[in-house]
Amino acid sequence: MAYKHGVYTSEVPTSVIPPVNTTAGLPVIFGTAPVHLASDRAEANKPVLCYTYDEAVKQFGYSKDWKKYTLCEAVYGMFALYNRAPVVLVNVLDPAKHKQDKTNQAITFSTDRTAVVTDPVLLDTLKVKTVEAGQPLVKGTDYEAAYDDDEQLIITALSGGAIKDAETAVIDYSAVDASAVTEEDIIGGVDVSTGKKRGLETLNQVFPITGLVPGIVLAPGWTDKPSVEAIMKAKAGNINEHFKVILLSDIPTSEVKKYTDASSWKNQHNYTGVDEVACWPMVKMGDFIYHMSTHMLGVIAATDSTDEDDVPYISPSNKSMQMEGLCLEDGTEVVMAPEEANYLNGQGIITALNFIGGWKSWGNNTACYPADTDAKDRFISSRRMFNWHAATFIQTYWSKVDSPTNKRLIETVIDSENIRLNGLVAAQKLLGARIEFNESENPTTSLLDGKIKFHTYFTPPLPAKEIDNVIEMDVDYFKSLFA
Repeated sequence: MAYKHGVYTSEVPTSVIPPVNTTAGLPVIFGTAPVHLASDRAEANKPVLCYTYDEAVKQFGYSKDWKKYTLCEAVYGMFALYNRAPVVLVNVLDPAKHKQDKTNQAITFSTDRTAVVTDPVLLDTLKVKTVEAGQPLVKGTDYEAAYDDDEQLIITALSGGAIKDAETAVIDYSAVDASAVTEEDIIGGVDVSTGKKRGLETLNQVFPITGLVPGIVLAPGWTDKPSVEAIMKAKAGNINEHFKVILLSDIPTSEVKKYTDASSWKNQHNYTGVDEVACWPMVKMGDFIYHMSTHMLGVIAATDSTDEDDVPYISPSNKSMQMEGLCLEDGTEVVMAPEEANYLNGQGIITALNFIGGWKSWGNNTACYPADTDAKDRFISSRRMFNWHAATFIQTYWSKVDSPTNKRLIETVIDSENIRLNGLVAAQKLLGARIEFNESENPTTSLLDGKIKFHTYFTPPLPAKEIDNVIEMDVDYFKSLFA
């Protein structure tokens, strides 16, 4: 030890740790994107965090053909209809795999020296030639190629170039083939040779890449397929071995055309997850038809944003929806009366209702209801609160892992958590809460193995799903006639 002479100071860590703020409803959306329209194409099967519509379009492209390019529905819904951010997008359409190679395709130039190509051409593969066996011409010198607002590729012959007077030319290219994407691509897996993850396997990469914990996972146009829903449900319940998220799934309106058939289909195909919100039917807005899950994502995001601390204690039911009607996949109108919507709610299915105050989301129950009536699991808001609390606790105290197990560690966690929980109670986001370190739950054998266990008790406010008022005639008020 160095020789000291004088006055010195030192510091100890603050005994109360501020909580880590989490994005309670961070959506992770899987699907297909029109990557041929992207100006700065994102890598396939990689989670990408986007805060704006322009940012998403730049990296993934945008098309009005939502059946082919399913990510576009969610991008438009979140950014345009509900104006909420951020989102994490995962495109499974791999242009190196899901493509068609075409050679020696003839094009004809019109009087304005342009030719139209309707295929979804990957611009970096385009080769323009004067004849079939000719050398590729030079972009910027002989021609230009760009997409117009109708998603058509326009090839323009430049004056002074090799095809300035030509009536025809020949092109080679690779075209995106969205029809080649299957359920297996959404489900994904791990490449044995490279270790690269694909599809839903990339859900575990969201937190390491973005530093944000996923809160909601969905794949409009894919979760109505039981094979996809089953894997998504399993992944949602165990992310990075620490986190849980809510899965938004759709019951297919191509099969379920009446509300009375929705429950039997849901049970038959096991859409009954604790961390699952099952939706029926579809939604109309203008010229577009949306999956209900897309709109529920917007509703949840809008509801969460009403709380400045992003605490998901408010139910997303009976909240305004940006829609004009309900329908089936083929556009057939669905008229939903309150008793019909309530029937669906009683079967653990979320829908929409136009009864009082315009179109509203309708339903509080997760898909596990009515088989599971545990209040922490059956209500969407309470299930999300448990997921949110777990994610917050893990991130806040991760830095304490491997610290010495002593009084200071125990008291730091207890004091910090009770301060946070008391604040939530004072703000009426919890009805009551406390954390304890109990001797009975920490036997010597566990302490010897380096394990300590805390016990949190808390009660989130549950949605007032039923409000009754008993109305009775009081004949004593007749006396007022003689007063």
